[in-house]
Amino acid sequence: MWFHSFRLCQARLSRSIAFWVFLSLVIIEAIILIPSYRKEEQRQLNNLENISQATVTLIAALSEMDMSTEELQEKVRSLIADSSITLGMAIYDQNHQTIEIIGESPQLTPQDISGNSIIRRRSADRNRYDIAWSPESLNINYILIARLDASRVQRELNFFILRIVGLVVIIAIVVTLTTMIIVGVTVITPILQLRDDLVVAGETLSRNGDQNKNSVYFYALTAQRKDELGVVMQAFNQMFKRVSQEIEQRKQAQELIRLEQEKSEQLLLNILPQSIATLLKQGNKIIAKEFEEVTILFADIVGFTQLSSQIPPEELVELLNRIFSCFDNLTEFYNLEKIKTIGDSYMVVGGLPTPRQDHAEAIAEMALAMQKSLNKIDCSYGPLEMRMGINTGNVVAGVIGKKKFIYDLWGDAVNVASRMESHGVVGKIQVTEATYQRLEGQYHFEPRGKVEIKGKGEMETYFLLGRKGSLG
Repeated sequence: MWFHSFRLCQARLSRSIAFWVFLSLVIIEAIILIPSYRKEEQRQLNNLENISQATVTLIAALSEMDMSTEELQEKVRSLIADSSITLGMAIYDQNHQTIEIIGESPQLTPQDISGNSIIRRRSADRNRYDIAWSPESLNINYILIARLDASRVQRELNFFILRIVGLVVIIAIVVTLTTMIIVGVTVITPILQLRDDLVVAGETLSRNGDQNKNSVYFYALTAQRKDELGVVMQAFNQMFKRVSQEIEQRKQAQELIRLEQEKSEQLLLNILPQSIATLLKQGNKIIAKEFEEVTILFADIVGFTQLSSQIPPEELVELLNRIFSCFDNLTEFYNLEKIKTIGDSYMVVGGLPTPRQDHAEAIAEMALAMQKSLNKIDCSYGPLEMRMGINTGNVVAGVIGKKKFIYDLWGDAVNVASRMESHGVVGKIQVTEATYQRLEGQYHFEPRGKVEIKGKGEMETYFLLGRKGSLG
């Protein structure tokens, strides 16, 4: 009860309604008060005038008696002194000549009553009330102007105002509170509860439906109203259900898109380096870059062509998959870039697409690890052997084609590395002079001497044996 009352007081709409109801009642009562005040003021002044009328009538009667002016004045002084409300009296003849002013002097003058029987005037401070009677109104030969004490009238009017204002405030408060209770129960409280429903609905929807919709309590679901607010609640329920369903459907669609996108990303990364794939997704049509120095390795499985004619195709592909999968793991371990496989040949490069200073060392470690890995692969048709060739130099790398993209290398360094493999020795890793110069301080080499290389003539070559400190 107290909680709901507190919420009603906090509600801006409730406070606004209370304010305008209260203000309207006060304005209405103020409009009614003004004529009531005037009427009460006139009643009080009429009472005051009726009381003073007796004194004036007596003075008029005395003026008709056979007595001197001095005796009349004396009688008037005596009457004024005995009166509690008459503070003064001015007596004028018909020519507006002053006969005598007794007590307080009135503000009215004989000139003010010209053409009138009786005139009345209240002082600016509201505490005095002057009344002037013409000779005709009293049937005497004098003009009488009385000054009356109206201070009691003003006090009565002030008390009257206070009573009316108090009554107005009490009525306004009672009506306002009653209105607040009725409006609060029928309108404000349901609106506040509907607001809470909107907050809960917003929090639930912001979690993209992670929370069970059936566990969420809404006042709008339980309220049964036949008015316009009930229509709003029904619309809210329908909206929440529709938006919840749409969010759930969108979430499922986004999840499917995300999974498909991850598959596409992974497929693309299996074909291209990550940096190159990023450039393609950004819309770059031509992707090509020259690298001043990289190291290329070609490896070929010796006798694999003859082996392919001896074993079933499934076993052949499974064996080749085991070999190249092992090489792929080594490529990833040494942070190198696999370029392609052609039949039973494997091509890998170090130093691109991200340049690195130790590209030759990484390729050397890769070649030695490939030899060891090949020896561990079980083959029931005999031992597996390889020829490997390595060269260091500058190349151009890029993506060609519109379909079935491939990241490839071009340049004399690539051709020389391929010749190192094809002109190599089974079970050996043959390297060029350029690669030897990069690695001679860290690895053991066996000079092979000059070898006739197609398209290049005689070239000095070496066999890579292993890292220094690891042999023997």
